[in-house]
Amino acid sequence: MLSCRMVLQGLKPIMLMVLVQITFVVVNVLYKMAINDGMSMRVATAYRLIFASAFTLPVALIFDTNNNNNKPKITPRVLLLEFLCGLFGGTLFLNFYFAALALMPATFVLAILNLCPAVTFIMAITSGLEKLNLGAAAGKAKVIGTITGISGAMVLTFYKGKQIDTWSSSSSHINLLHHAHGPDYGNKFLGFSYATASCCSFALWLNIQAKLNQEFPRHHTGTALMCTMAALQSTLFALSLDRDWASQWKLAWNIRLLTVAYSGIVTSGIVVNIIAWCVHMRGPLFGSVFNPLQLVLVAIAASFLLNENLYLGSVIGGVLIVSGLYTVLWGNSRETKHKIQIHTQLSEEITRDPLQVIVMSPQKQQQNSSSNSELPSS
Repeated sequence: MLSCRMVLQGLKPIMLMVLVQITFVVVNVLYKMAINDGMSMRVATAYRLIFASAFTLPVALIFDTNNNNNKPKITPRVLLLEFLCGLFGGTLFLNFYFAALALMPATFVLAILNLCPAVTFIMAITSGLEKLNLGAAAGKAKVIGTITGISGAMVLTFYKGKQIDTWSSSSSHINLLHHAHGPDYGNKFLGFSYATASCCSFALWLNIQAKLNQEFPRHHTGTALMCTMAALQSTLFALSLDRDWASQWKLAWNIRLLTVAYSGIVTSGIVVNIIAWCVHMRGPLFGSVFNPLQLVLVAIAASFLLNENLYLGSVIGGVLIVSGLYTVLWGNSRETKHKIQIHTQLSEEITRDPLQVIVMSPQKQQQNSSSNSELPSS
């Protein structure tokens, strides 16, 4: 009985991360339906972050108010970092992502987002945060993985290939869109540009978030501040371009309200905390390992529910991107293990050979000094 409980406890992070990926698949399907309904993605992003802010603020007040005197304070620097996190991790990331989703199939956009570890690695090299260590296996793996992922993105963008029939008959799928419309192939490069910009914004957010976690380790409050900053930014941006209140901003009991409420509360509110718990239990690389699962699930859901066609170029490019992703993650894990081993060895040496400090009383020091003065000089 105890062993079964331990097995279930060990499987809990895995099951939760699979559930997280399914949640993201539902979000992508809902947004495709909202786009087809004519909803502006700028307005959808603003509403999503407003719902997320309304959900995370009470959570932060409940969980982060106890023992507030012993916790880090909100300083102007923390507010600046939160503003940047909201800008890159919320406003720019989501607006670029949904702009790409409006032009391209969801499978294509998600495949590009799997380049985030490679883009983060390139940014770390150019900014001097990380050194290019080609002499080690981990350094070679990260370079090879980055090149492989970028090559996959190029194949995905510029090579279409043969159409793959995912279902045996046309009656075996459900088309949730009002009309089956494939993306304009002429917009593929623009969609790739939006998806790449979204990926770069997400990578920048990861770097800023890492600095914020060191200075302000209050997860619930940090998430609430980030969502609030992003909600203000996205709302001002959407209001400057979409001023048609009747057709865009007014929500009714339809797919638009379901999309923004589900994505804001479930995805930006609940799922963020689930991912944080899983990363705390299994490490930072654990969450990234499950990203390709979302790509596979979205490819199945898009072809079955949205009548999106799957092509050979998308499959080859997706395989290259996923291969590059796992290669970069393997290199990161090797470097992390190496750093842990060095830290452990240093700790063991300090424990084995402790530094002895001899403290002498003032009387003993005077006796030693007087005895040394009586010694004959050579």
